[in-house]
Amino acid sequence: MHLRSEFLIVGAGITGLTIARELVRRGVEEVVILEKEKQLGAHASGRNSGVLHAGIYYTPDTFKARFCVEGNRLMKEFCRQKGLTLRECGKVIVVKDESRLDGLYELKRRADISGARAFIIDKNELREIEPYAKTYEKALFSPDTAVVNPKEVLNAIASELISSKKVKILYGIGFRELKESHQAITSPTGYITFNKFVNASGAYADKIAAYFGVGKDYKILPFKGTYKRLRKERSYIVRGNIYPVPDLRNPFLGVHFTRGVDDVVYIGPTAIPALGREDYGLFKKGVSIELFSILFRELILLIEDSGFRDLAFKEIKKYSRRFFFEEASSLVSELSYEDLEDTDKVGIRPQLVHWPTKKLVMDFVLIKDGDSLHILNAISPAFTSSMAFARYVVDMLFDNKAIP
Repeated sequence: MHLRSEFLIVGAGITGLTIARELVRRGVEEVVILEKEKQLGAHASGRNSGVLHAGIYYTPDTFKARFCVEGNRLMKEFCRQKGLTLRECGKVIVVKDESRLDGLYELKRRADISGARAFIIDKNELREIEPYAKTYEKALFSPDTAVVNPKEVLNAIASELISSKKVKILYGIGFRELKESHQAITSPTGYITFNKFVNASGAYADKIAAYFGVGKDYKILPFKGTYKRLRKERSYIVRGNIYPVPDLRNPFLGVHFTRGVDDVVYIGPTAIPALGREDYGLFKKGVSIELFSILFRELILLIEDSGFRDLAFKEIKKYSRRFFFEEASSLVSELSYEDLEDTDKVGIRPQLVHWPTKKLVMDFVLIKDGDSLHILNAISPAFTSSMAFARYVVDMLFDNKAIP
């Protein structure tokens, strides 16, 4: 069977779906999306905490800073229009000790430059917002942070795309092989031709980019994010989101509290180096060549990058329930060891590494090569940024905008 498309997108996560939506908005008539799973939200887009970030954390010269604020607004607008669950609860960022105060003020500076609303507050003001949150002298309040149901959002976008009659989502079909012409790929039932190709495959983006001969300096290193749950009887101690000031040298935000749209309060995630791109710990898949490749990369980074080494050793400690509790209890008062419950909520963050320098990449990475475009580091706040980011990606596909 031969299937033709103007645009072929690999990956029906939030990035792929919002790009397809923007293409339809611009008048494109034939879009095909390949999704290797049999349902939406099986990986990062459906396994995240559902937090819509406000745009506080990111340095001004990044895609993240550029698109997060507008992405937050557009995603909220979409949720309201579709009648989707939206908890507009805000977020506080608290300080563990005096050494993190400078980091708090740096976040305020970044927020001001990006146009994100953020306010330095004292302990009394913090108590009005989050009565049980702990901080050293000051905290940061982000009123525009919100929480959604990620799978509900994914399904709503997909439904809109299918209703347009201009988009086909092919489930259970992954990227197999690129034809020599670079204008077709093989599928289980034949081949699919395309005019333009978008690689939005998340954890596999580096592997697919390699078929096109691009992105050779980058490797994916998966990190596992595990969560605990606050005992229902004690969930009242968190109203919205309570975060620590993170280590701004790393692209992780630290263990935090989030009250979901279902009123369950989750604590996490960890950022533990994982053993596979889908190492959720749900099934035993055995030993693979990929496992050895990932272990090799992790070993090299442990040897050559002291920052990664420090991060890895700290995160591995979070396998200890006691250490995890200590991290969580530094954010809120009156938390007891018994208040934390185990949960099967787990996600994989496909973190990009610039291999020549052995450094974790802090921003989204886009590589355009002829008629193909590859999105290589669609990590947080990719979900929040997705609708604004999609506009930029489509501009690039239409050659309206050069890569900065």
